[in-house]
Amino acid sequence: MRKQTSLVTVATYGAAGSSARVRIYEWLRFLNLTAVQNDYLGGRENGLGTLIHGLPRVISAESNLRRLSKQLSTSTLLMSREASPFSNGRLESSLLAKAGHGIYDFDDAMFNARPTMPKKLWSKAKVWSAAVRSADTVIAGNDYLAEHAAKLRNDVVIIPSCVNPREYIPKSNYSLNEIPTLIWMGSPATEHYLQLIAEPLLSINAQTRIRLIIVSAGCRSLGQLDQIVERVNWSAQTFGSVLAQADIGIMPLDKSLYAQGKCAYKLLQYGAAGLPAVGSPVGANRAVIDSMGGHCATNNQEWEQSLRDLITSAVADRAALGMRARDVVSRSYSFDCWAELWRRTTGI
Repeated sequence: MRKQTSLVTVATYGAAGSSARVRIYEWLRFLNLTAVQNDYLGGRENGLGTLIHGLPRVISAESNLRRLSKQLSTSTLLMSREASPFSNGRLESSLLAKAGHGIYDFDDAMFNARPTMPKKLWSKAKVWSAAVRSADTVIAGNDYLAEHAAKLRNDVVIIPSCVNPREYIPKSNYSLNEIPTLIWMGSPATEHYLQLIAEPLLSINAQTRIRLIIVSAGCRSLGQLDQIVERVNWSAQTFGSVLAQADIGIMPLDKSLYAQGKCAYKLLQYGAAGLPAVGSPVGANRAVIDSMGGHCATNNQEWEQSLRDLITSAVADRAALGMRARDVVSRSYSFDCWAELWRRTTGI
């Protein structure tokens, strides 16, 4: 039986925060590992309003992190992205350097982040570079991220953002809903990508009514898209079943340098549910879509055509795409596939 190393995790979100959940907490749960968890305020976001209203807890979290740096000499530290929203990298560097084994995990192109005020005061790019330089081992979510990290640190390992297909109810009926239904699952911070394809979505809706289910914690208006949107609050209890109720999954992205680092996690979730998908061929999306036999769309015309093709295709064709996607996820992007490397990399 494997003896577990003392493990400490650091993230700025709790299990409701998408990145920390996928990159840390779901690994702990999947492998049945225990850890001393430091999750700052423990919520799903650290917006300015949340931080101001939780000021006493913010002060406590900052104090705890500084004490933690003195207690890590015999522990493995697994850090996701950053330790504090009020850091320029010095804190992350100290924690990782003082750990018995410091592991830094990231799944976004933080080195390309261009924040607006007031977050501009705390540079994510500086946090990223300091953490990568100070870690013993770096885990990157895809090739693009690993390539940049390798410029600063030799020991870089690629482990994608994995899913557990057993937690998703696979789609079994590929006949279209009475109103063809698209679905997008993600965080409020990335909902703006949906507005990139408002024109093709509304064009299709004008001729063939469609519905867009947004599974998120957000509630903001998406302008003209609101007429076709149905919001479902993300829940750990229901996310695995809601996808199968839709007909097509979508993942639009822009062509920014930041988006180049995306890990295609939405597409993997759609695949785990056996859902045909359309996505922008940006970041890891292209490789995932190609492996699934899905549809890439680079502009409004291609988005409209790809969605129309799936809506009008034969039931058997949609089923074949969905089942192929689930098979690809199971064989190439599941926790089962990557568990051995994750354990070997972390030493846990």
